[in-house]
Order: sequence, then structure tokens, then C-alpha cells
Amino acid sequence: MQQITVTPNDAGQRLDKFLQKTFRLLPASLMYKAIRKKDIKRNGKRIAAEDKLESGDIVSLYLPDDVLVREAPVHEFMHASKSLSVVYEDAHIMLLNKPVGLLVHPDDREFTDTLIFRVQRYLYEKGEYDPDAEQSFAPALVNRIDRNTCGIVIAAKTAAALRILNDKLKKREIEKHYLCLVFGTMPKQTDTLEAFLDKNEAKNRVYISKDEGQGRRIATRYTVLDEKDGISLLDIDLLTGRTHQIRAHLASVGHPLLGDGKYGKNEQNKRYGMTKQALCSYRLIFRFPTDAEELNYLRDREFRLDDVWFATAFRNGEIRPRFTR
Repeated sequence: MQQITVTPNDAGQRLDKFLQKTFRLLPASLMYKAIRKKDIKRNGKRIAAEDKLESGDIVSLYLPDDVLVREAPVHEFMHASKSLSVVYEDAHIMLLNKPVGLLVHPDDREFTDTLIFRVQRYLYEKGEYDPDAEQSFAPALVNRIDRNTCGIVIAAKTAAALRILNDKLKKREIEKHYLCLVFGTMPKQTDTLEAFLDKNEAKNRVYISKDEGQGRRIATRYTVLDEKDGISLLDIDLLTGRTHQIRAHLASVGHPLLGDGKYGKNEQNKRYGMTKQALCSYRLIFRFPTDAEELNYLRDREFRLDDVWFATAFRNGEIRPRFTR
């Protein structure tokens, strides 16, 4: 028999989800059977699989020890780089400036040096995250951006912050703005583009259509900030957040991003000497029209990056055609 005291970072989870994270060797079938037979209890009383735990609850498990073995923690994040650009930090959240080329999460090509592992290493070395003391929580990223996009990513340092911000993101109460450079002159100073986006997982590519039913609806609002040498600097208000939305949507209307080899044209990119896509998540506003609990202090706060590499180069006249056709 084992007993576990639920910590604040474990609170709010369903019992079954909590147990699956805590005891990875515990078969799901055995777990659900034990819950039904009252071999798993909360504070000495019966509990259902879907019931949510509260901080301070004592969960008792009357099960064989061999299925309640906790795997020895492997701190993979300690192999990540220490390089981390912190835009803002408090007791609940961090805002990070992710550089071009860094993955936010591990994939089949890069497992160790990712943004989330850099965050976890940073907090571990500060003494704010102890994976050995946590039963099911680890600091996590709230939003994500592509490997070759730079800019602001939100990290939650507590389970409560993660839950709240995930809800706010889903409700579109976190306003995200991007800067980008596109080829050509936009037809209007500001406009909202609408279309439908269909994702091809196998090709890691999306396709834009005007026909309803050809994917999920997307809306992209742009404002022209500057224009010269056949290039426009845009502020993008991402009204819907789909995979590759900005890149594919603007390319579909004849204005691909500079440096984008997937949705743009390499011939154009080479002409301007661009090898990296000019796209940055540079501005974040916590709108929060509804209650944000312990994060209410963030309501209407705005954070932005003032020095975006391609915008600075563009304004200084450093991005221009290198040769004529």
C-alpha cells in the first residue's frame, strides 16, 4: 500500500490522469478495476476516476508494490543549452524570446536541446523546479512557434498558470502579433484576409483555398508598417492560429515571406540574400475580459520585442535586391 499527498501542482487533475502520470508501470485496466473496487481511495473514501483532486488530498492505493514503482527520473533537460533569452518572468510565468533554428519541443530529429528543456534547466538551476519532488507536473510551454520563426513564447511555471493560460489561449484572450517582410505592395493599408486551410501531415505542408469545406477557416489581419524596394513590412494580428497560417495565407495572395523556401520562391529569396524566413512573434497582449484567477494581474499587459533582426535591417536599408534580373 502507498499513500500520496496531492501537491498544489497536482491539484485540478482527474484521478486517473494523475495516476497514469505518477505510476507509468500501472496498467490502465488494473487502475480502473482498483478504483471500482475501492482499492484506490481519497481521504479514506471512495473516489471516481473522473473526480478532480484537490491540494492536500491523500490518495491511498491498495495495490501490489511492483505496479507502484516510480521510474527513476532522468533529467534530460540538463543536457540542453543554458542559453535562454528571458523577456519577462514572475512567480507564475516566463516569456522567452525563441531564436530562429531552435525547436520548442523535441521531435524525431532533435530531442535534447529544445526551448522547453532550456526552460526546465534554467528553473532547476534556480531552485524553482525540482522534478524529484513533483509527482506529475513539469514547467510547460503555453504556445508554440515554428523552428524557423523567432519571437515570444509563454512558459508556465505552475500547474495553475498552465491551466489558466491554456484556457485563455483557447478563448482567444491572448492577442498575438507578428512582424514579417513580404514581397510586393499590399493592396490595402490594412485588411483582414479569410480563407480555408487544409493540412497535409505527411508533407508537413498546408494548402489554402477560398472554398468552404476545404479545411479549417482562417483569418489573418495585416497592417502595412513600411514599404520600400519592392518589400513590405507588416504587422500581423493572428485571428486564428493554424499551422503555417501566416506563411501560407500571404503566399496564397501573391505576397510570400522573404526567406520562406516552402511557400515562397527561392529565386526571389536569393535575389535579396535571404536564407531565413522573416517572421517573428514580437508582441503579446493579455486581454483577459474574463476572470484569470491568480493571473488577473496580467490583464491588459503588453510585452514586445523592440529589436527584431529583419525589421531593423530593413529599416536600415540593408535588405534590398542584390542584383537585377
